[in-house]
Amino acid sequence: MIEGDIAALVTQFGMAGMIAWMWLSERRSSSSRESQLDEAHTRILEQRVHVESLMELVADNTRAISSLESSQRTIGQLLDRVLGAGDGESNGRGGGTIGG
Repeated sequence: MIEGDIAALVTQFGMAGMIAWMWLSERRSSSSRESQLDEAHTRILEQRVHVESLMELVADNTRAISSLESSQRTIGQLLDRVLGAGDGESNGRGGGTIGG
């Protein structure tokens, strides 16, 4: 019976009615897809800001670790000099690092 109702509607409005119905349903689907794309674009832009902040944080941390490593290397070299000068000879640690 439902198929009969659909057939009656199609025959009542003819081919132009069917084309109009198809166009309206396509527009509705298109509008929904466009809305989804807009939402996805907004999320991507928000995530981009977060990623840029994260990259800045990584760069800052890398600089801090490099500075710390440089300071530790300098302290190690100073300790090697002090310990080596106290014995009157080199301690044989070549590399300038503690325990190395």
